[in-house]
Amino acid sequence: MGQQKQVEYQPLIRDLPESERPRERLETYGPGSLSTSELLAIILRTGTKSESVINLGSRLLAQFHGLAGIARASFADLCDVHGLGKAKAAQLKAALELGKRLMVASPQELPQVKSPTDVANLLMLEMGFLEQEHLRVVLLDTKNRVLGIPTIYMGSLNTSVMRIGELFREAVRANCAAVIVVHNHPSGDPTPSPEDVSITRQIVEAGKLLDVDVLDHLIIGQQRYVSLKERGLGFT
Repeated sequence: MGQQKQVEYQPLIRDLPESERPRERLETYGPGSLSTSELLAIILRTGTKSESVINLGSRLLAQFHGLAGIARASFADLCDVHGLGKAKAAQLKAALELGKRLMVASPQELPQVKSPTDVANLLMLEMGFLEQEHLRVVLLDTKNRVLGIPTIYMGSLNTSVMRIGELFREAVRANCAAVIVVHNHPSGDPTPSPEDVSITRQIVEAGKLLDVDVLDHLIIGQQRYVSLKERGLGFT
């Protein structure tokens, strides 16, 4: 029989010298000096009687395979983790949601799109790990600044169930100059399917009728993306 791996617990926060505690280090050196588990510790605030809050953060990262895994974990999954409970799970979900909103919120506050990579950087962290297909539309003003990114559809993309007109509803309501369509492949492989190309062609044609420029259609995978516009798929 193999030896059982022993879990090494870190000292409780109260047992650390004040200069080594995460909150004090953040105040002195800034948040960039802290590890991800230490940042989680500040959000979670307290651990258990036998486990430090820093170790709790490390255990969360290991259990969910990193910060992206924690972000896509359900509220119930987080509540099931020993040492969390509803209050701490809610704090985590709220902090992660603020981080997501910050990515699309502020030039300046509105981020400006100059290339497909700019869109991918906005959405890849979240959409690359979704377990179901989501279709979103990046709404842009005349200077290609992001006005919003509503989710239009969830489920396998299929023209028989998805109405192309629904995709433009928010764009027309917001009087957008242009849009970029984005959807993910849960398999992690962003290679366009024939259905993706067909839908793109229909979206581009509908945009012309509504006087809304469709600048691109991005497919997001895990750490990868494909621009159908760059590949000349569905765009004439």
